[in-house]
Amino acid sequence: MLRVLCLLRPWRPLRARGCASDGAAGGSEIQVRALAGPDQGITEILMNRPRARNALGNVFVSELLETLAQLREDRQVRVLLFRSGVKGVFCAGADLKEREQMSEAEVGVFVQRLRGLMNDIAAFPAPTIAAMDGFALGGGLELALACDLRVAASSAIMGLIETTRGLLPGAGGTQRLPRCLGVALAKELIFTGRRLSGTEAHALGLVNHAVAQNEEGDAAYHQARALAQEILPQAPIAVRLGKIAIDRGMEVDIASGMAIEGMCYAQNIPTRDRLEGMAAFREKRPPKFVGE
Repeated sequence: MLRVLCLLRPWRPLRARGCASDGAAGGSEIQVRALAGPDQGITEILMNRPRARNALGNVFVSELLETLAQLREDRQVRVLLFRSGVKGVFCAGADLKEREQMSEAEVGVFVQRLRGLMNDIAAFPAPTIAAMDGFALGGGLELALACDLRVAASSAIMGLIETTRGLLPGAGGTQRLPRCLGVALAKELIFTGRRLSGTEAHALGLVNHAVAQNEEGDAAYHQARALAQEILPQAPIAVRLGKIAIDRGMEVDIASGMAIEGMCYAQNIPTRDRLEGMAAFREKRPPKFVGE
């Protein structure tokens, strides 16, 4: 259940060097907030490019890459939550107006950067959650697919619609969707460019949770935050190593995956948190994990 009491620190803007921003009121397109009080350890990334419906433009991508690079080194981040500051939209995908002004060579370079961004999200050491309160199309869904967990409003609309624009998914969609749903279903969705509601996506297993939208338009965010709060008390090193074991193990045969699990387990054995977990069990009290 969502905690009622929490302390909110102000949003911290990030401006990519040498770039003009299309963020709200001319501000940064990507903002960061670390929650405090009982929610300390949850960090939120706010995507806030309202005039372009959070489309993946040059400034947006640059700011998000820089944000991830900074947060990756912060051991205080136990859960990273992606949300939108634009009502009715998570991320509308590629900025096709901006893309139209690029040469073929520039398009290739930009899409490579976009693919790198999604890889950076997927490789983020702490668990990541996408709160999808509205449209997540094309690259917007690819961004959500790069996250570990996805929560959607039942009314949210999502899909890899690139084939309807003469394109194909180029930021990981052809690889992450079949790993999520299976090859045949992923091919069907990509070949048809079909759009799914949050309810349909949940039925297929594309999102972890689908919730009825509220009047404020942020129901998925609240559910995603409740999910983050469930992760927060767990041993952070064990959670991070569990993520590594799953992600790397899924890319190899099961025997190799078991070896990866063994290596991750061995890294966790000397941690203070493992000893704390056993002591708490013995003493019949909640554990207090410190990430060491």
